[in-house]
Amino acid sequence: MASKFPGFDFLSLDSSFSQDELLVRRTAREFVDDHIIPIIESCFRQDRFPRELVPLMGKLGLFGATLPDYGCAGMSNVEYGLVMQELERGDSGLRSFVSVQSALVMYPIHTFGSSEQKNAWLPALATGEKLGCFGLTEPGFGSNPGSMTTRARRSGSEFILNGEKMWITSGSIADVAVIWAKLEGEDAPDPNADPGSGRSVRGFLVETDRPGFSACDVHGKWSLRASVTSSLALQDVRVPESNMLPGAAGLKSPLLCLNQARYGISWGAIGAAMACYDAALNYSKIRKQFHNQPIASHQLVQQKLVWMATEISKAQLLSLHVGRLKDAGKAGHQHISMAKRNNVWMALETARMARDLFGANGITEDYPIMRHMMNLESVKTYEGTHDIHTLILGQYLTGIAAY
Repeated sequence: MASKFPGFDFLSLDSSFSQDELLVRRTAREFVDDHIIPIIESCFRQDRFPRELVPLMGKLGLFGATLPDYGCAGMSNVEYGLVMQELERGDSGLRSFVSVQSALVMYPIHTFGSSEQKNAWLPALATGEKLGCFGLTEPGFGSNPGSMTTRARRSGSEFILNGEKMWITSGSIADVAVIWAKLEGEDAPDPNADPGSGRSVRGFLVETDRPGFSACDVHGKWSLRASVTSSLALQDVRVPESNMLPGAAGLKSPLLCLNQARYGISWGAIGAAMACYDAALNYSKIRKQFHNQPIASHQLVQQKLVWMATEISKAQLLSLHVGRLKDAGKAGHQHISMAKRNNVWMALETARMARDLFGANGITEDYPIMRHMMNLESVKTYEGTHDIHTLILGQYLTGIAAY
């Protein structure tokens, strides 16, 4: 079945993709056109996550797509990026769900987990039979995760976890939570270390049906309404020592996970921008004003369309090159920060510019513009705000930390 979305390829980038990469994109594009686009406006209006799509996502290999073995697809990073692009063209909330399942749950288990943990969780997470969430952000600490207050204390062969996590995608529907906490007592690596250094941070797999674990959904959102967002509370939650991720040590471990997610976001934002541009271009050709002429015939409208096309093309080049670097093992965190920062900013500006071209019609659900705009406000904030990525890049360029 041919895709309903024509795509956007001003620079003929398709010629640089392999046949496998084009096949992956086509498969994801058709999934979005056939299964997400027809229902997404009602899901957004109803504040409903379309869980019925999870098994099909699993069958298509969208979960943990870059991981080898354990039933995962073993895609390249560029292929994975193209999947994220298409999913967010459908909706940021659906892309966020897949990003969390893949980059923030399956990736840390695969990278830091024991053989037993991998065998127990990865195959079921890959199919969508089991769902996961990632608990790092807290009510009082978002951009400064090193100051988290969640604690883990040893008690014999167990650890007791206490704390709260906030803005957790899939929190109330997850079967397992990857919880990051600071070790207390004799397990802490250096009791005299700076408490904000993050050296004592460790990751734990917490089954969500354990006594003392609870999740409460965030209601009243005007963004990511087709995605589940929760707060988590851990009150004397006991987990066996075997639930600690043995390879995760220090704050760098969750930050590595975030790096994986940020890379996917850089591609996803392009998809949202493409959707807004395509809608605005088509609308400008049929909407007539002033002497019964399409508004596309006016200079100011053409200027906006040219800006969108140029910035989307630049974003495509940026993410594609970072993806190639990542596949070659040469991508640094600074490259991913630049791609996330630039592309989400670009997508949000594109949505705002497209809304302007639609006039009053742009605020209705007859068009995807306002939904993408509201979603992108969250995407600009999570996984490192725009300003935090500015400071990450500033530190890389100058060698001086400004935070």
